[in-house]
Amino acid sequence: MQVKGFGGGILVENIAETTRWWQRHLGLTVTVELDWFSSLNLGVPGYELSFIQRGHESTPEPWRTQEVAGSMVGFVVEDAAAEYERLRAEGVKIVKEPVDEVYGQRHFFIEDLNGFLIDIIEPIPPSPEWLAANGLA
Repeated sequence: MQVKGFGGGILVENIAETTRWWQRHLGLTVTVELDWFSSLNLGVPGYELSFIQRGHESTPEPWRTQEVAGSMVGFVVEDAAAEYERLRAEGVKIVKEPVDEVYGQRHFFIEDLNGFLIDIIEPIPPSPEWLAANGLA
């Protein structure tokens, strides 16, 4: 398979409200917006995140009406602490406070208005102990 782009899709109740939330808080650019579908660019040509109206006929049964559960996306950023402060000030729901992980991430989790989980990640150096314990040192 020769991949030319990548996109994920999330079933939601309110396309317009969801699109505005992701545009406002995460800075994504709207490329398509219909009453039942929207697509937002992730900052790289060919990489999109789409929202599909829950129940729309374009989605196969029985997934058509399923609620969000067990799924998430991650966004890699330059400064997770700054993004945390900005999103908290905007009233975005923080579901896990920032933490530095031994495997090389500073990150925190937010939730969109549909209950969808978003991991905001800043790469940091892994701990030397973790690298050694995992055969990477």
